[in-house]
Amino acid sequence: MGVTNIRIAKGAVPLYDRLSSDGKIVTYAITFDTGKATLKPEADVEINRIKELMAKDASLKFEVQGHCDNTGTDAVNDPLSQKRAEAIVARLVEMGLSKDRLTAVGKGSHEPIADNSSDEGRAKNRRVEFIKK
Repeated sequence: MGVTNIRIAKGAVPLYDRLSSDGKIVTYAITFDTGKATLKPEADVEINRIKELMAKDASLKFEVQGHCDNTGTDAVNDPLSQKRAEAIVARLVEMGLSKDRLTAVGKGSHEPIADNSSDEGRAKNRRVEFIKK
């Protein structure tokens, strides 16, 4: 019996290729503790990949956007998404990048890319985007 229905996740596409084609990098690999802006240790893998990309191109600048699903209120999600974006910027600065190359913006749940009525849709909406500036 052969293996069928194989998909390669978008994450498998090199970051530079995603940036070149879309002008942005959307990632689900930077995760946080629920309801907090505390980066999970496994987030450093993707953050390090961003740092390496930026180290190779000194002209590269990003707006780091934090996005939430619609669970919870805007009063909670808006500042939380901002604090999460700031936490990513702080980690990149700790790794040696110049803060003037990074801007943190919290988008809350205001720019969904999927339907928030399903677990899968909400998972897609919980993301970080690096928008090339």
